Amino acid sequence: MSHRKIMEDYYCDIDNLADLLSKLTNCYRLLIGSAGELNSIALAHKKDVKSAIDRVNKLGDTIDGIINVLNESSECYMDYCELHSEIIKGKIKMEYIENEINEELFLNDLDGDDDKKE
Repeated sequence: MSHRKIMEDYYCDIDNLADLLSKLTNCYRLLIGSAGELNSIALAHKKDVKSAIDRVNKLGDTIDGIINVLNESSECYMDYCELHSEIIKGKIKMEYIENEINEELFLNDLDGDDDKKE
């Protein structure tokens, strides 16, 4: 397996973790809201409210774990991206990019002139 493929898979894993974090965070917010509503109901038992809060705390611990994994994983991926960028900067000649931009601008100017003639 090539190094590029490994890093693409690595990025995919990070993306999946971020997606999972988003979904779990939404669930966390809903559980907190539900626990608050349950607490405001006069007929609710205290043990039910405590159970709801315990559930929220367990999910919060899971979310904290995912955040820690993402922090560690994303640092490695960002190092890869930075190294990749430095290599590309070293290989690309700025004159070629400037020529491409100038040619594109020149062609756009020509297209604009053709539009004016019609």
